[in-house]
Amino acid sequence: MGNLVAIVGRPNVGKSTLFNRLTQSRQAIVNEQAGTTRDRQYGKCEWLGKEFSVVDTGGWVVNSDDVFEEEICKQVMLAIDEADVILFVVDIVNGITDLDLEVANILRRSKTPIIVVANKTDNNDLQYNAAEFYSLGLGDPFCISALSGSGTGDLLDLILSKFRKETGEILEDDIPRFAVVGRPNAGKSSIINAFIGEDRNIVTEIAGTTRDSIYTRYDKFGFNFYLVDTAGIRKKNKVTEDLEYYSVVRSIRSIENSDVCILMLDATRGIESQDLNIFSLVLRNQKGLVVVINKWDLVEEKSNKTMKTYEDAVRKRLAPFTDFPIIFASALTKQRIFKVLESAQEVYKARNTRIPTARLNEELLPLIEAYPPPSNKGKYIKIKYITQLPNTRVPSFVFFANLPQYVKEPYRRFLENKIRERWKLSGTPINIFIRQK
Repeated sequence: MGNLVAIVGRPNVGKSTLFNRLTQSRQAIVNEQAGTTRDRQYGKCEWLGKEFSVVDTGGWVVNSDDVFEEEICKQVMLAIDEADVILFVVDIVNGITDLDLEVANILRRSKTPIIVVANKTDNNDLQYNAAEFYSLGLGDPFCISALSGSGTGDLLDLILSKFRKETGEILEDDIPRFAVVGRPNAGKSSIINAFIGEDRNIVTEIAGTTRDSIYTRYDKFGFNFYLVDTAGIRKKNKVTEDLEYYSVVRSIRSIENSDVCILMLDATRGIESQDLNIFSLVLRNQKGLVVVINKWDLVEEKSNKTMKTYEDAVRKRLAPFTDFPIIFASALTKQRIFKVLESAQEVYKARNTRIPTARLNEELLPLIEAYPPPSNKGKYIKIKYITQLPNTRVPSFVFFANLPQYVKEPYRRFLENKIRERWKLSGTPINIFIRQK
């Protein structure tokens, strides 16, 4: 099960640099100007064979200092609610500021494990400055330099030690897990209520192995699966929180604990940036995907071409991954909601597809011979053998070639498309690996 690490702190202490270091990316923009991070960043970190999600809390640039501090409080409170470990980043060069004290006051009330990260420790002499951070009352400060990477390995060891021990798995492994995800007001709750209906005696809720996950068993009308949800429906006094940030943090947990994600889009609003954020999370976690265009009953002036036009627009926005089912439904009128469940089950089966090696080679090698990879620097690439890797999360195929380093991304997509044309793998990502023969 996935764990979530939130990076919090005042502006310009190096949160984005640390995020990039942990996720081994340049995803977050780094600049000396305070408040550069306006959009939230979400990434994956892998250390010692364990994987967890990292959230860089940004978006604190506003004109008023009062509102500024209020926004920080909202972000930190949300991190406390959702994260398994909080990294409180401070600047060892500039020391403690009023904003640091404000964040520390909130964090001290939390039961979430907190690590005070004294960043910008670029030389050994600066380590002596860390003593003042004991006054925050949050334990030993941990000195690192996110820029150079000094101390980050030991920090990762410490993060892993803070994760909650997972309890024994209490779910049946052969039953699929479906998560309904999407931005606020897309109709997630409505469609879950439509699935469950009034006959609730055959629907049971089982607490999951991570502290927030709830599994609702659905066993009727020929379906048998778990609906993955998160505990703790928000109270009305929490409505002032940043709903965009909140919905993505919750989606991380739901997505990681599922096999197939049902992504809800609002037919009256189209695809927005928040939808693209959640879509990218599904792909990054290599989960199956069913897209539901909800509120289809509210779309006016429909013709026989409206669905096709809408579907083409959705696939274009979500390209290059376009091989997934799209269902036009209405959670309110229950239009096509069982088609959603049927499609999710088909995607789950596709994720577990095993193609015999003999058939792979029989079908694909003649195609590859007719359309070989482009030559590179006068060298010709020959793919001689294909097999599917066993025991992988999604279908993964290895193509053995004489010069694998010269096979470029466009040809990988060509191979993927040919596999999808011949076998039913709609809705599931697939991996293509080129290896030395």
